[in-house]
Amino acid sequence: MAAVELEWIPETLYNTAISAVVDNYSRSRRDIRSLPENIQFDVYYKLYQQGRLCQLGGEFCELEVFAKVLRASDKRHLLHHCFQALMDHGVKVASVLANSFSRRCSYIAESDAHVKEKAIQFGFVLGGFLSDAGWYGDAEKVFLSCLQLCTLHSEVLHCFRAVECCVRLLHVRNGNCKYHLGEETFKLAQSYMDKLAKHGHQANKAALYGELCALLFAKSHYDEAYRWCIEAMKEITSGLPVKVVVDVLRQASKACVVKREFRKAEQLIKHAVFLAREHFGHKHPKYSDTLLDYGFYLLNVDNICQSVAIYQTALDIRQSVFGGKNIHVATAHEDLAYSSYVHQYSSGKFDNALFHAERAIDIITHILPEDHLLLASSKRVKALILEEIAIDCHNKETEERLLQEAHDLHLSSLQLAKKAFGEFNVQTAKHYGNLGRLYQSMRKFKEAEEMHIKAIQIKEQLLGHEDYEVALSVGHLASLYNYDMNQYEDAERLYLRSIAIGKKLFGEGYSGLEYDYRGLIKLYNSVGNYEKVFEYHNVLSNWNRLRDRQFAVADALEDVNTTPQQTQEVVQAFLLAQSLGPTRPCLG
Repeated sequence: MAAVELEWIPETLYNTAISAVVDNYSRSRRDIRSLPENIQFDVYYKLYQQGRLCQLGGEFCELEVFAKVLRASDKRHLLHHCFQALMDHGVKVASVLANSFSRRCSYIAESDAHVKEKAIQFGFVLGGFLSDAGWYGDAEKVFLSCLQLCTLHSEVLHCFRAVECCVRLLHVRNGNCKYHLGEETFKLAQSYMDKLAKHGHQANKAALYGELCALLFAKSHYDEAYRWCIEAMKEITSGLPVKVVVDVLRQASKACVVKREFRKAEQLIKHAVFLAREHFGHKHPKYSDTLLDYGFYLLNVDNICQSVAIYQTALDIRQSVFGGKNIHVATAHEDLAYSSYVHQYSSGKFDNALFHAERAIDIITHILPEDHLLLASSKRVKALILEEIAIDCHNKETEERLLQEAHDLHLSSLQLAKKAFGEFNVQTAKHYGNLGRLYQSMRKFKEAEEMHIKAIQIKEQLLGHEDYEVALSVGHLASLYNYDMNQYEDAERLYLRSIAIGKKLFGEGYSGLEYDYRGLIKLYNSVGNYEKVFEYHNVLSNWNRLRDRQFAVADALEDVNTTPQQTQEVVQAFLLAQSLGPTRPCLG
């Protein structure tokens, strides 16, 4: 009987036999390949444990061997360990396998449909593994080869396969920030859907619409993302794979968050977390995916402390599964860096946030080109942290060096965003706003004002006048006018606007209100309006009492579906609420 996890098993007879085979690996290499896949994998895992990565790489780079290893599906997390170790060691096993599969597909182009179907099915497994492992470029090559095979026949089966292939291809292109190609992939999938419809067949569109929602969300096209998430939710049926259901719920939740439909977002993401935990287990990468989106929800409803804890749990899972220089680990580091930065903003203790931001950048720059869009957000987070460290620094030379480094990072992030999204985009506007704050710290006040105004104008046109992002930029401009430019009337007007938006979206206990209240106290002191100073001291005291009572739950995961609903109940509740119109945003 094959061992499930060899590192946890004592020297049983089976384990001793595996060790003996590995000790004689050179002589028994060919015989090993004839063993059942579970036992064969255990031999390879022992090679990994002994650090014999060159020999292991020689095995895994052979397509037939790796195809057999992939069939040991109950050991997938252990396979990720081995695979990542090879990639870190410099064995380009992902690209070798992708190229080998591509060549095989070109060889069988003239073969019969059965041979092609078998190759497509294997391609889905191989590409799916590479995608799950974060090697999106190589997964894309595999899926493109599968798609090419699909186009060689016009049978209904191959149309179904082509749709499935397009969904997978769209996923990896989203993950690799290839949004223009992603849009083309979606249109191609639609064309295959139309062909099926002409033959009287229907393919379920939940996964496809969910991926389109993810693409639109990444491009900050929030209204469209929200519209397509509704369409994806309508496609959820009882026969869908759990993975598809979980991913649609996740994407729909994120779309609801940015539309400030927090009650809907909460219900969707909590059910996604519950499903992933129950179906895949609490150590599975899919569970970590749901946790990252749960952390996103918590951060956006101002439950910052709990978001940090959830992000840490997600990072721990990804490190235990992948480890090494892996893109999934990098994104978890970045999310934790930003939430830690927000959490520690008032304390000024940014060591932990800086560590995770730098770790994210180190990993991404190791495995991706230096102009990859994924670097924009990581550099932005590090720049925000460096700016706060510089402000608290008592050494003028160190302060100037940190601010200049932050400036370089912000400019790099801005250029990457403009190249990917253009000028008129929420992400670009965020970078302008960040530069505005930095220029204020650098005492370049006119440049700061220009950046803040540009950020506000873009956000207002894209998101409306009462969005959270608008409130952030308005508050930052108010701070500039108040603390550095003595434009008190403008500052007062902007502070009051920022407060009104914050209270409307998040309630009286919203954390961001503290900075507006403190700004108004300073402002009224400056103009000698002591009655207002007294009034806002009382307002701030009441705010502090509210914050002390808020978010008393000890563990956000304990709050996840203790009495879970059925998936169809969650879907129907969402669609019913949608038909009744938007819910009132709240913190729950």
